[in-house]
Amino acid sequence: MANYTLEEKEGFTVIGLGTELKSDYTDYEGINKEKSDFWQAVSQDGRLDTLKSMAANDFVFAVNEAVNNKMMHYAGVMTEASAPEEARVIQFPKGEYVVVKGEGKTADDLNNKLAGIAFGQVLPEAKNIAYVGGPNASVEMGRRNGIIFGEMWIPVVRK
Repeated sequence: MANYTLEEKEGFTVIGLGTELKSDYTDYEGINKEKSDFWQAVSQDGRLDTLKSMAANDFVFAVNEAVNNKMMHYAGVMTEASAPEEARVIQFPKGEYVVVKGEGKTADDLNNKLAGIAFGQVLPEAKNIAYVGGPNASVEMGRRNGIIFGEMWIPVVRK
């Protein structure tokens, strides 16, 4: 079983810029390309920097959420500031979260590794908890020796 912890978190808000993922949910290569293209666009056009300037901390969130039967992906920050017009306010509930720590050479690498471990190993093997939906996030927390480190946060309930 992959290493993870269960942590109690207070509810928090992420302001995110989003894109609808059009690939089938089983098409990991297609989904990862859509996410990568989206991050490149928001990084290059300055929208991500605008969000970062509103942030309560240095964390950058890659949020996945089903909204109106659409698979959505967001670039976001934790903030209490008002959301820009094109952004979405994403509420994360108070409660227990599966937390998977990891590192990667790039943000994409980190996000893909964390999601793979969390959804491919931890959740399928965990006997006493279940993910019942809601937003989940890969959180880029910083850099150390050229490597990006962070965590995956997934809200869960006890079985």
